Amino acid sequence: MNDLSSAPEPQENRAPRPRKPDWIRVKAPVSKGYHETRRLMRDLSLNTVCEEAACPNIGECWEKKHATVMILGDVCTRACAFCNVKTGMPRLVDPMEPENVAVAAGKMGLEHIVITSVDRDDLPDGGAGQFVKVIQALRRETPNTTIEILTPDFRGKMRPAIEAICEAGPDVFNHNLETVPRLYPTIRPGARYYASLRLLEEVKSHDPLIFTKSGIMLGLGEQRLEVHQVMDDMRSADVDFITMGQYLQPTPKHAKVEDFVTPKAFDAFGSIARAKGFLQVAASPLTRSSYHAGDDFAQMKAAREERLQRDAARKAGNAGAR
Repeated sequence: MNDLSSAPEPQENRAPRPRKPDWIRVKAPVSKGYHETRRLMRDLSLNTVCEEAACPNIGECWEKKHATVMILGDVCTRACAFCNVKTGMPRLVDPMEPENVAVAAGKMGLEHIVITSVDRDDLPDGGAGQFVKVIQALRRETPNTTIEILTPDFRGKMRPAIEAICEAGPDVFNHNLETVPRLYPTIRPGARYYASLRLLEEVKSHDPLIFTKSGIMLGLGEQRLEVHQVMDDMRSADVDFITMGQYLQPTPKHAKVEDFVTPKAFDAFGSIARAKGFLQVAASPLTRSSYHAGDDFAQMKAAREERLQRDAARKAGNAGAR
């Protein structure tokens, strides 16, 4: 399998990248907190999606000692056109990784942790067992930390993977749709849109109490009504939380940015998503799956409690009227 990082496109095939607007620019990370978080990740041999995906929020998050740990190595078995993670043949799974994640969570004093992974199509379970072990280690070592996972689609292994992970009991199960169905062949060729929807639906079927979450990138050439349809599809799968952020082209060889969506347009998409019934919505140019995840989880939990109380009051009122 070819490694994308070692196969740059010829210069003549590269389209110039558009200049980023002011609202998308961030400062380079230089704080003490950033360097402390980076050193801890290196000491424990942990990878982070913050680094591998070149997240623009890394300076802000790491200064606050918030990091999204990427398990199962730093080499992916797929080659999505938007993603900066290396593609190739992954290494063996690190048996110490679950304990190291729990140690990191304890040292950072995390109230909420996000765990994601590369795609591991080479593994019989797609890597689901490592997610289970990480969740178990966190429950054992940092029992007060709420756990959010961001998983691949476990292609061909979805049902047993979902069953095993749901039994381990994460608080939030996130799986990103990434883009609209029309763009899958070019942007996410190794995945299938409706398979990802089924995964999210399967989580809710297995355990309705687990919050589900999914996100898409804007600026890849999607149309407004296509985004509305994705929202409807997510709600049909009973997804609780939608994230929408601006796609940024990591290198010239990746899919180009077709449009920089304005903050005003993101606000409009966010308002529509709230009207469609999501418990929580995050929509802004710099929104990413795990950006402010702890605060968003608390707000989502409160929103569900409020909705349940409102539904109970309505049922009681209807019963009284009869």
